[in-house]
Amino acid sequence: MEALIQLCDLIVQNPTLFADKLSWICSRCPNPESLLSGSSRITQSQLNAVLVIARFLSKCSKHDRGNRPKSVVIGFLQSIPASFDRAFWPHSFGNLAISTFFTDFFDYIVKATEFDPDLAEEIAGFMGQIVISAAFTTVYEKSEISRLFLASVSKNFLPILQSDAEKLAGCILEQFPVRDVVITSGTLSIQSSPSPGNEASVSGSSSSSIVSRSNGGNIMSRSSVDQFGVNCNDPAAIRQLVAVFEDESIEGLEKQELGLRLLGHIVEKVPIKAEHLEQIRAVAKDQLQLLSYFLKIRKREWTEQGSFLKDRINTKLSVYKASVWVQVKSLASLDSDGKSSKRLLLETLASLIEAAEACLLSVWRKLRVCEVLFSSLLNGISQIAVTRGGQLLRVLLIRLKSLVLTTCAQADTWGNTQGTMFESVIKTSCEIIEFGWNKDRAPVDTFIMALASNIRNYDEQDSTEKAVIVVQLNVISMLADFSVSLNKSEVVDMILPLFIESLEEGNASTPSLLRLRLLDAVSRMASLGFEKSYRETVVLMTRSYLKKLSTIGSEQSKTSMQEATTERLEILPAGFLRIASSLTSPKLRVDCRHRLLSLCSDVGLAAESKSGRSGADFLGPLLPAVAEICSDFDPTTDVDPSLLKLFRNLWFYVALFGLAPPIQNQVPKKSTTTTLNSEGSMSAMALQAVAGPYLWNSQWSSAVQHIAKATPSLVVSPVKWLEDELELNALHNPSSGRGIGNEKAAVAQRTALSVALGGRVEVAAMNTITGVKATYLLAVAFLEIIRFSSNGGILNGGTSLTASRSAFSCVFEYLKTPNLTQAVLQCLTAIVNIAFETAVSWLDDRILDNGDKADLREATLSAHACFLIKSMSEREEHIRENSEKLLNRLKDRFPQILWHSSCLDSLLFSVHNDLPSAFVNDPAWVATVRSMYQKVIRDWISNALSYAPCTTQGLLQDKLCKVNTWQRTQHTPDVISLLSEMRIGTGKIDCWMGTRTANIPAVLAAAAAASGANLKLTDAFNLEVLSTSIGSATIKNNIVGEIAGMRRFYESIGGFNTGVSPMVLLLVLAYRGCDMEPLPKNRNLKKGGEVDSVEFRETCSRATALLISNMESDSRSNLEGFSQLLRLLCWCPAYISTPDAVETGVFIWTWLVSAAPQVGSLVLAELVDAWLWTVDTKRGIFASEVRYSGPAAILRPHLAPGEPEVQLDKDPIEGIIAHRLWLGFFIDRFEVVRHDSIEQLLLLGRMLQGTLKFPFQFSRHPAATGTFFTFMLLGLKFCSCQSQRNVQRVTPGFQLVEDRIYRASLGWFAYEPEWYDTNYKNFALSEAQSLFLFLDYLLNERVDVLQSESSLKGRGRENGNSFSDMNDQYHPIWGMMENYTVGREKRKQLLSMLCQHEADRLDVWAQPLNSKENTSRIKISSEKWIDYAKTAFAVDPRIAFTLVSRFRTNPSLRAEVTQLVQLHILDIRCVPEALPYFVTPKAVDENSAYLQQLPHWAACSITQALEFLTPSYKGHPRVMAYVLRVLESYPPERVTFFMPQLVQALRYDKEGLVEGYLLRATQRSDIFAHILIWHLQGETCSPELEKEIGIGKNGSFQKLLPIVRQHIIDGFSLKALDVFQREFDFFDKVTSISGVLFPLTRKNGGLRTGKIEINGNDLYLPTAPNKLVRGIQLNSGIPLQSAAKVPIMITFDVVDRDGNQKDLKPQACIFKVGDDCRQDVLALQVISLLRDIFEAVGLNLYLFPYGVLPTGPERGIIEVVPNTRSRSQMGETNDGGLYEIFQQDYGPVGSPNFEAARENFIISSAGYAVASLLLQPKDRHNGNLLFDNVGRLVHIDFGFILETSPGGNMRFESAQFKLSHEMTQLLDPPGLMKSEAWFQFVSLCVKGYLAARRHMDGILNSVLMMVDSGLPCFSRGDPIGNLRKRFHPEMNDREAANFMIKTCTDAYNKWSTAGYDLIQYLQQGIEK
Repeated sequence: MEALIQLCDLIVQNPTLFADKLSWICSRCPNPESLLSGSSRITQSQLNAVLVIARFLSKCSKHDRGNRPKSVVIGFLQSIPASFDRAFWPHSFGNLAISTFFTDFFDYIVKATEFDPDLAEEIAGFMGQIVISAAFTTVYEKSEISRLFLASVSKNFLPILQSDAEKLAGCILEQFPVRDVVITSGTLSIQSSPSPGNEASVSGSSSSSIVSRSNGGNIMSRSSVDQFGVNCNDPAAIRQLVAVFEDESIEGLEKQELGLRLLGHIVEKVPIKAEHLEQIRAVAKDQLQLLSYFLKIRKREWTEQGSFLKDRINTKLSVYKASVWVQVKSLASLDSDGKSSKRLLLETLASLIEAAEACLLSVWRKLRVCEVLFSSLLNGISQIAVTRGGQLLRVLLIRLKSLVLTTCAQADTWGNTQGTMFESVIKTSCEIIEFGWNKDRAPVDTFIMALASNIRNYDEQDSTEKAVIVVQLNVISMLADFSVSLNKSEVVDMILPLFIESLEEGNASTPSLLRLRLLDAVSRMASLGFEKSYRETVVLMTRSYLKKLSTIGSEQSKTSMQEATTERLEILPAGFLRIASSLTSPKLRVDCRHRLLSLCSDVGLAAESKSGRSGADFLGPLLPAVAEICSDFDPTTDVDPSLLKLFRNLWFYVALFGLAPPIQNQVPKKSTTTTLNSEGSMSAMALQAVAGPYLWNSQWSSAVQHIAKATPSLVVSPVKWLEDELELNALHNPSSGRGIGNEKAAVAQRTALSVALGGRVEVAAMNTITGVKATYLLAVAFLEIIRFSSNGGILNGGTSLTASRSAFSCVFEYLKTPNLTQAVLQCLTAIVNIAFETAVSWLDDRILDNGDKADLREATLSAHACFLIKSMSEREEHIRENSEKLLNRLKDRFPQILWHSSCLDSLLFSVHNDLPSAFVNDPAWVATVRSMYQKVIRDWISNALSYAPCTTQGLLQDKLCKVNTWQRTQHTPDVISLLSEMRIGTGKIDCWMGTRTANIPAVLAAAAAASGANLKLTDAFNLEVLSTSIGSATIKNNIVGEIAGMRRFYESIGGFNTGVSPMVLLLVLAYRGCDMEPLPKNRNLKKGGEVDSVEFRETCSRATALLISNMESDSRSNLEGFSQLLRLLCWCPAYISTPDAVETGVFIWTWLVSAAPQVGSLVLAELVDAWLWTVDTKRGIFASEVRYSGPAAILRPHLAPGEPEVQLDKDPIEGIIAHRLWLGFFIDRFEVVRHDSIEQLLLLGRMLQGTLKFPFQFSRHPAATGTFFTFMLLGLKFCSCQSQRNVQRVTPGFQLVEDRIYRASLGWFAYEPEWYDTNYKNFALSEAQSLFLFLDYLLNERVDVLQSESSLKGRGRENGNSFSDMNDQYHPIWGMMENYTVGREKRKQLLSMLCQHEADRLDVWAQPLNSKENTSRIKISSEKWIDYAKTAFAVDPRIAFTLVSRFRTNPSLRAEVTQLVQLHILDIRCVPEALPYFVTPKAVDENSAYLQQLPHWAACSITQALEFLTPSYKGHPRVMAYVLRVLESYPPERVTFFMPQLVQALRYDKEGLVEGYLLRATQRSDIFAHILIWHLQGETCSPELEKEIGIGKNGSFQKLLPIVRQHIIDGFSLKALDVFQREFDFFDKVTSISGVLFPLTRKNGGLRTGKIEINGNDLYLPTAPNKLVRGIQLNSGIPLQSAAKVPIMITFDVVDRDGNQKDLKPQACIFKVGDDCRQDVLALQVISLLRDIFEAVGLNLYLFPYGVLPTGPERGIIEVVPNTRSRSQMGETNDGGLYEIFQQDYGPVGSPNFEAARENFIISSAGYAVASLLLQPKDRHNGNLLFDNVGRLVHIDFGFILETSPGGNMRFESAQFKLSHEMTQLLDPPGLMKSEAWFQFVSLCVKGYLAARRHMDGILNSVLMMVDSGLPCFSRGDPIGNLRKRFHPEMNDREAANFMIKTCTDAYNKWSTAGYDLIQYLQQGIEK
């Protein structure tokens, strides 16, 4: 129900917007037709819906609600008669629930009809009949539900027609019993009117009887007012009356009340006939007549007792209350001028007063219902009084006086609270007096004076003295209440003189209760603020207080009454307090302040003479009044000297009497006494006053604290305030023991002062201070310290907390006094420091505050800081020094002030604005002050920039905007000179000591974005704060001016309240290029085009300016629209998720939080929501899907396990960089808010919790490393806040966050280490730096964090939520733990080691040419490695596997992981990386039981599977089954790449498993089948070698090949067979051309190929199945020469299989016969793998693995590299080297084309350098080096690789790769190996080599499978072992990088390279 009510209230605010919700609620309401038919029972949910709709109608205007809600309510109202049946209601609904529903429902309907006449008219049409029906049902059918319905209607009467009202009134008068009373001859007789079910008659013994008749509902009564004059005190008559009353049932009485209430509503709301009206008056009159008799019956006269009697009394009095209400309502329609009506009014008035007096005297007067009845009677009297223009006023006041006196005479009304009846009399009397004041004042004055005369009736002896006193006391209180309620000076002037006269001259002049009551009354009247009465009263009270003080200790006081003490301690002080708190006139408050302070001074002086008593008893009671009267006093204004002296005197006595709260917590323990009978007790008293405990009333202590806020500095004279001791000595009473001549007293005061100052003053200096000076300084210490302890040191005056309100302004006043003695200066300096420490303590104590309290705390802090800043311009050097010192201490303790706008204002502008004009002409002083300011500003801004550069720049820009606005040109040069020195950038900042937040690359990038400068955030930059701030400030000013003009125009045409939302501006302009939901409801960015970044930035800037201008305006209109605008500004960059968008976001977010800090929490809340949205939608750094993981996804399934992933349309790096910027802003905000805004800190905590909820939801892209660990760094920083007191309420949650950080951080290392190179120059370095910073923070965890953890243990035990003591328990993150603390340390060490390794890796990648190795690494023992392995495996087994891959050469680590795998093998079957740890040749030999797990194991990569096909694994069935399952899990097209290896696997396929897989794969893919057939044919020996085939393994392999081939062909379908035959026939024909030429001599000219026809459109190039052949170019057949062979080159016209079929492209292929191409295939396989690796890691290296396919024995097809020519061919047309050829082809050096070509040459040369290092290709003459048309190098012809070389393997080419002199000319023109091009080349070589090393095993496995292929490259040496050595797995990454650098240096212009080119030129004629 609560949710429905909240939804209803929301709909009311905007019915149009939530019309669908309203319709939904209406649909839940019952169908009116079914209600009327009574066909079904209504449900509770339907009742709730009806109730909510009624609530909606009561709150919403009829224009906004529609018709359906109204029809729902009307339908339900019409069905109410059906609800009288119990079957209508839910089973669970009892009477109470039904009554509550009716009451609430009718309450809403009545409210709805009040402002909707149409609805009221419609309801009135049928409601009357329903109520009449209910009345009959209640009487005749005794329906309980109908009675409940009538009871609810009687409370909320619905509209009915007049005719229905007549019927209802008649029904009620007829049905409900009313008694007739007749009293004759002293005998009372009562008889009931006839009524159904209740016929009773009781008569007395007299012959007289009561006659009652009921004809047609008319009730006639013969009783009259006169008949009640008969004496009815006869006991028999009373008993008879009691019997009649007791005979009435409770149910009957309840019906009477119900009927009377309905009659009252009818009389009030519907005009009815006079006949019915008269009957109603008669009924009510009879009830009133019986009321007095009823109330006079005493309790003992009732036969019923206990609860039965109480229920009867309550019910009967309720009936009488209803009758009073009916009677008063019925009189409203009387003729105001008729005599009969006047008589009726007088009769009614008499009856009401008589009944009221009966209530006062009744034994039931304390019952609540009796009090309510009494109040109703008085309300009726009051209403009658104001009728007929006040004609009855005189009569009424006469009767009212007796009623008032009767009320005052009641004993139970005597006390502090006189009771409800007393208050009702006062209220009624005041209403009558207020009315009569203007109508007829004379009787009013007479009434008041008549009451006042009762206070002096001391001589009346007709009653007891106590009774007289009671009347007098209550009359005094009543008259005072009259005065206060009426608030008329005439009334006060009438009463006050009587009171004062009684106090001064009458018996009330002596202590008595009467005097106390009079004093209280006069103070209440004085508090009204009438000047005359105020002055008379204050003089009287002051005189009385001093008089009481003078009698203390006299003989007279020993016999005085207790009332005298009460007067002095309670009444008079309370009166002063009341006056002080009530006065509003500034004039009177000034007067009162002076009088009270003077009184305190007089009291203090007088109190000293009271030997044996403490002056605190006399002065203390006055302090609350003084505090109150000083509450609005501004001590910063010019204070009158006389008032200042009074303040000084007050504090002097406060210190002397020990009235101030203690200011020191620790003092020596000494016995003390509370009396001053001896001199020794003086010292104890003084020390106790300083150190406590406090002996006096706590209200006095609080008052002293409030007085302190309003007290100015106690410097009466700026020249001689302390030297003139005459005034101070005068404060001592000469006869007092505390006089200045009393040395013991002086010693006591000095001792107390020393303790108060914490012993900071030298003893010798302290002894030079006199006693009176010591007392004065002690008073100053009390005052100044209490100022800061009470409210943080904020003085009274105004609502804004500015520097002028800092209490330091008072403290520093003392230091300005010239010629201070050294001792006094020491004391004052100590007071300043203690005051500062007190302020810091006060701020610390409120660190847990939030909301408005937190704002107050920060404003207080800012006020103090601003004052200290301004004080640095003071003339006195010691003030400047103290200010600077205190400011630094404040800044260190509360770093948040670095970003307080007011503090920055003071810093930048105070040096000019606050220089005293008297000293401006002193150049030396001005220079000193400016120098100090410049130093402070420089340190301030530098520190601020180092921690929060975004916010700091935003603030500086804001200040510069204000400079332009204020046109403060005079100080601009100084500001510019200061800011011009400030720089932030990617380089080292010398002025920042240690690791600062601004060193974090993400923060630095965000800072660049916040600056507004157009920087490339991913490159190195150096940002000048001044120039960028000025530029951004100028832009902001222009935008603000533009928006201001737009606002003025918009407001001129109707303003922001015309229904146009300002967010429309943003939506129209920001998303002109894209379609996006305006609200995050459907948070889904729909691409409808790219967002223009410039337009987006401009639009967001305008929207920000609009938002800020609205917040700065006085009237914040259209809050809903602006809240949506704020939300959009926070969400839009998140939707777009590009670096440009988030850069704009950071700029505008910084602008918002800087210019409008009050919205900081709102901005952060929206940003946190948006951030968590990116987590949920897997964007940016949270793109955890495999396809976003970079190399691991791209290299699937060849080199990484898993299904191949679809290539991404959008670079994931963009999203990661966007999050990186965003994260930098978060860290910046964290540093700003961590100390001062618990709300924003917890928002960041929410963001961390939501992000870390699942540790594996982060992107695993290697480019996300820096951003990931930057986020973890933010998490660690957040966890370090657990030592802060402001978050100690939520500290247990910090441990869980920290554990999640550790888990997520370790989880990052569950994946193989990868590289990634972006297009951004500085990105890799920033990644490494980010990880180094995380590691540094992790290793240098702050001591306070560790201490906070230990402190949490105790609290955690109590709360049961600490993990520190968990042993053998389940942890929500770590699972079962033996010991949490030990485990935490182990995990931390493991994480530190892994982070160190990863940071080193990234550093190598970022700085590949930095050959310096890190030798400072601590060597790790074998035991430690084992411990690391166990810890890693316990967290995640994958971490242990990557640990081994990171440290390949660590045998103990691998052995431990192997053991762990075997122990937990069932738990890690989903991890393919675990295979090498139990699938080994040894395990195969032993047929290990672990191999039984392979059927359940996850699929590995293809290259890893290939390893298991090698002979070492002996074709083990389980291993083979696993391998084949892996291969079959991947598409055949993916496996085709490794066809040579699979064909070789047939050599070892004893069981035919591989053959079976191949045959099954051919059924799935025709292309797979064709490629396999070609490779099978390529492995077949030529006819010449068939005779050499033996019986051995190769022979059986050769026999198997044609069998497999035929099996494949036999498995073809007819369609597949047709394609196969056409494809193979076509290329056999083409290849045959080379076969024909092979035995012939090469002839010049081309060959005609036109006779070879293409049969079909589905033929494709065998080397590139994705290219379909459409034709052969005529005359394209060219015979070539290669050694002794004659290949032929033919050019085909091809199209892409999946592309445009009309887009013909040429593709030349070489067809060879007599040449084995298989070795080229192997080499190009490795090159292709390297190319994939380079592309996967983002390296800009070029390799061109052209297609080669063996199609038969010594036959093959080789793709021609397009658009290329060999270096030899280039030499035929140009005698120069490459340097000259490039200039000839691409333009001069430095031209764009030349540099682009050089760049292409570099990236291709580096790529082939890495490939050449690994493959060792020889025969690298210029004929085998190609250059394409853009300058890229391509190597061809891999006839000699690995261990083979030309010339009988003489290995003449000793360089690892060819880098000839002409190549070095391009790479390094100067020839010194120091050029940028050379460094780029070497850097690319290093990175390529490092990337290749990562996939060493995959490359080795690919080559290893070909060992038995018979290829020449395996014919000698150890090719596999040497290939492994060239990867140097024993080296770490830095060593491998250095090795590659040396390799490049060694290859640089190697002599053997030039020598081999010469040999080839001489032998083959190949140009060199």
